Amino acid sequence: MRLFSRRTSGQPSDPAGGARKSRRRLRAAGIAALIALGLVLISTATNLILERSEKSSISPYGQRIAISGGGINVYRNGHAGQPIVLLSGLGTPAPGLDFAPLIRELAGFDITVVEGFGYGYSDMSAGPRTNQNISTELHEVLTRLHIKQPYVLAGHSIAGFYTLDYANRYPEEVAAVIGIDATIPKPGSEPVEDPQPGINWERALSVTGLVRDVTAIAPGLAAPDGDAYTADELERMRLMLSWNFGNDAVADETSRIANNAAALRGIHYPDGLPVLAFIADEKTDSTPTKTAAAQALLNNVKHQEIVTLEGGHYLHWTQSKRMAEIITGFLGKQG
Repeated sequence: MRLFSRRTSGQPSDPAGGARKSRRRLRAAGIAALIALGLVLISTATNLILERSEKSSISPYGQRIAISGGGINVYRNGHAGQPIVLLSGLGTPAPGLDFAPLIRELAGFDITVVEGFGYGYSDMSAGPRTNQNISTELHEVLTRLHIKQPYVLAGHSIAGFYTLDYANRYPEEVAAVIGIDATIPKPGSEPVEDPQPGINWERALSVTGLVRDVTAIAPGLAAPDGDAYTADELERMRLMLSWNFGNDAVADETSRIANNAAALRGIHYPDGLPVLAFIADEKTDSTPTKTAAAQALLNNVKHQEIVTLEGGHYLHWTQSKRMAEIITGFLGKQG
């Protein structure tokens, strides 16, 4: 008897009970998934309705220019003087607003902000975002606008690729180049793979309303540094971040950064083209590295100036007044 008791002392197994528990867990998981899907669908629909309402009630700035690839939006300050064409950094949702402090400080110049595909009020999809395509599109826009030649090209961040490419494609049309903490292609010889298609998770964050929700709860995450913007500009920039975040054109441009950099290896600005390079000093080890890269890129340029200013990568957010003074002086020297 004792032996029998030892053998039967544990709880008897119940296969049917285990199966029931497993089904309950699966049922609970399914219900949770359906609830999550429902919330996503509600958020997506709400975001779409709000976006349509916002776009219908807020007048776009600038003007749309039809080119072979679609519609490009441009903003002009309407002033006379030497033409300066401003190009934004990667993913800047509203370049015409982002450059507002610098545009105000450069009131003596004829300023044109060209919002490439995926930016501001331009089309959000386009052909491959290669250096060549971007330069060709920019040239078509400036030709259609009849911008007086030669004009000054000023590019922030990744636009440093495009000013370098453009100045070599259309050297007779460019009077000078200004880099605003511009990205400089790294030297090297390693092969670069072509970008592969994938899921655009950033766009999903925008479409489902998550970007809108986060920036509404914490607007400071989308706000520029400094106090150079009006309340209306800040609100519009926040909304346009929600509208444009992760769009197809910017996603493709991002995927081609390595390819575009490789295409510019060994390319320098023309010897006689004046170049002014602003370097953002963020008080990190990156400042000497960026300065050395700019010096290497410009070692053949006869009329060049590298200026380091304290501030973040979006240097024009906080240093527009000083930048305008330096730009005016630099361009004045070139006659």
